[in-house]
Amino acid sequence: MIRYTLTRLALLLLGLFVASVLIFLSLRVLPGDVAQLIAGTGSSPDQVAGIRERLGLDRPLPEQYLAWIGGLFRGDLGTSLLTGSSVADELAEKAQVTVPLGILSLVIAVVISVPLGVLSAMRRGRASGTGLSVGAQTLAAVPVVWAGMMLVVVFAVWLGWLPAQGFPRSGWSDPWAALRSLILPALTIGIVEGAMLLRFVRSATLQAVGQDFVRTAAAKGLTRDQALIRHGLPVVGLSVITVLGLQVAGIIVGAVVIEQLFSLPGIGRMLVADVAARDLPKVQGELLALTGFVLIVGFVVDLVHRVMDPRQREAP
Repeated sequence: MIRYTLTRLALLLLGLFVASVLIFLSLRVLPGDVAQLIAGTGSSPDQVAGIRERLGLDRPLPEQYLAWIGGLFRGDLGTSLLTGSSVADELAEKAQVTVPLGILSLVIAVVISVPLGVLSAMRRGRASGTGLSVGAQTLAAVPVVWAGMMLVVVFAVWLGWLPAQGFPRSGWSDPWAALRSLILPALTIGIVEGAMLLRFVRSATLQAVGQDFVRTAAAKGLTRDQALIRHGLPVVGLSVITVLGLQVAGIIVGAVVIEQLFSLPGIGRMLVADVAARDLPKVQGELLALTGFVLIVGFVVDLVHRVMDPRQREAP
């Protein structure tokens, strides 16, 4: 287990290194000049050159990259070119919206997908099972923006139960108001991601039904459903844990879109604004933080799967 953990940790660090290089280089090919943007349209070439030198943008790319990586080792994600604020501080502030949104979305997705996915498999061939399967396929194909708009029309416009946009200026000092503002965005992401996960849970459950230990339990007097619930669901749970790591990436992508739609002051909305403003150090820090979070979640999921699955613990 120790050797496996160290191997996975090495792969995590390698993934972070590769991601940092790709992020750094990809942002350098974007059109436009940051120094010109900061100086303004009426600036002289000497003023633009001075800003470029002050920001270190005139140095060779390898030197700029090493300077950025050196800051990361000190816990410094960089400083915004436009505002002069710390990227880490702004990420921490915006994470107070994005992280609860992601957690709530994931909980909704799991609550929807696991019981309905198992029920769909157990009722295979019946009208209820077919209806759940068709419904999941339909919802999985729905664009997240359209789903959000429909939820706003129903719960904010028609019923008036929830706010359509925004987040309280007081933040989480008023927990109920903050939570209410996240319910519709989380439902939007959770329903779409849950529909995708439901299809996987159904497939994993059907596969578990065909396992020898489930058939043996049924042969000893249990019904098929009882054998599945007692002996098959733990296997399904292991499969779901693995997929949840991939769901996190989908939720992050969904959050970028949903925060725009619902005017939430989160990381996704900040990232879109910073890309438009060509604030390279800030975008670098934001992308690396999001990428690192996804990689760390995958690392943790691998370890949890290894611990919970005896077959994995016995593997070399």
